[in-house]
Amino acid sequence: MLSQQDLKQIAQKGISQEQIENQLNEFKTGFPFLKLEAAAGIGRGIIAPDADERKTYEDIWNAYKAEGKRVVKFVPASGAASRMFKNMFAFVDADYDVPTTDFEKKYFDNIEKFAFYDALDAICQKNEGKGIKALIADGNYKAVAANMLRAEGLNYGQLPKGLLLFHKYPEGPRTPMEEHLVEGALYAASNGEAHVHFTVSHEHMELFKAKVAEKADSFAKKYGIKYDITFSEQKPSTDTVAANPDNTPFRNDDGSLLFRPGGHGALIENLNEIEANVIFIKNIDNVVPDRLKPETVEWKQVIAGVLVSLQKQAFEYLKVLDAGASEAQLKEIADFVAKNLCTDAKSNKADADYLRKKLNRPMRVCGVVKNVGEPGGGPFLTYNQDGTVSLQILESSQIDTNNEEYMKMFTQGTHFNPVDLVCAVKDYKGQPFDLPKFVDKTTGFISSKSKSGKELKALELPGLWNGAMSDWSTVFVEVPLGTFNPVKTVNDLLRDQHQ
Repeated sequence: MLSQQDLKQIAQKGISQEQIENQLNEFKTGFPFLKLEAAAGIGRGIIAPDADERKTYEDIWNAYKAEGKRVVKFVPASGAASRMFKNMFAFVDADYDVPTTDFEKKYFDNIEKFAFYDALDAICQKNEGKGIKALIADGNYKAVAANMLRAEGLNYGQLPKGLLLFHKYPEGPRTPMEEHLVEGALYAASNGEAHVHFTVSHEHMELFKAKVAEKADSFAKKYGIKYDITFSEQKPSTDTVAANPDNTPFRNDDGSLLFRPGGHGALIENLNEIEANVIFIKNIDNVVPDRLKPETVEWKQVIAGVLVSLQKQAFEYLKVLDAGASEAQLKEIADFVAKNLCTDAKSNKADADYLRKKLNRPMRVCGVVKNVGEPGGGPFLTYNQDGTVSLQILESSQIDTNNEEYMKMFTQGTHFNPVDLVCAVKDYKGQPFDLPKFVDKTTGFISSKSKSGKELKALELPGLWNGAMSDWSTVFVEVPLGTFNPVKTVNDLLRDQHQ
């Protein structure tokens, strides 16, 4: 099935023949649905700290930072913004010339409220000889939209979200990348330095670096810190081969194999190369203007405080196990694993080897928000490969839609995952964990796509906060809805939270 030319192509990407054969086999077999125990809820895997507890956790976090530990803010930022502008692309291509849908009307009725208005007005003046107001007065709405989207204009249809102008300020508008630099200064700086890492696509790397060179110094002065800003790209070795509907390899017109990016789960490799004690993870588009940042900063410190307090206890118990634990100590440790880490072996076994395995692994605390119908994954108590139950973030594709009980759990789940994670990635001896070893490889995704009008099957690796972190210790904390403000369409920027 694989020719010598194929093998050469595979080797150039740093992928083994065995990996490709495994991927082609996964198209045939599919991935098993996960076995669920229950949707997580308050008192059942999700903690909701009160005001006094929040203050304690903030103090714990600030004391931890004062010890000089290395903290990194990790921001997946490679996604292009094309989906944000789907409706506006449709308008430019439509057979009518004036705003017709509710979406189009809202966009043009509120166009002056967008942070990119001045930049768009200037590019319209340059390309059309008229500004936005004059073009709209002429009924030339499409010229305005085209200048926002196309390469000869602002090129927003192709740029990454991280480089779009999101928020207005008296001193000038800011991109999400800049908002993340500010956040890094406010809750992730230690030793007077904020380490911020962005994963970006190859074609946008120089644009990100140029924006950092332009903006970072002013933020460093404003917050009295130094920045260490780094970038990485998704590795070619994490790409996956595409298949035809009959599960044979999909080929390009020149006969070569078609590879596709492996999805955000590929970033476990990038995360594994970060030198840090604690890593915050947050999506590029979930940012707010400065006036709303205090709530975000408070809760980031709370979940980090929860993390380091649990980690400290886990480390102490691991040392007890090394020294030889008594029966009473084993029971105490088993209670901690079951109650505080929500991980239980249904037999309640309190043997040292099992407890060591469950304690000596990466740990993450995830902020979850009340479910308000946003699309995405949710927190569940799920059965693992070894028969134990632990907390996981699941996507709808991992759940058997024919199982009425499971679908009820999913649709009636009280909470939602906004991708608000803080991770501890070193063991109790100070050594970094090898994160790819904690991935559940049976939790990938298969989806239907097309290329050049031909149907194909695409394979995504286990998601970064889904199966890629399956064998981590996981704790969920309820955080306020105000900390979750994603931008999925351009009109989301008109919400009060982004004005």
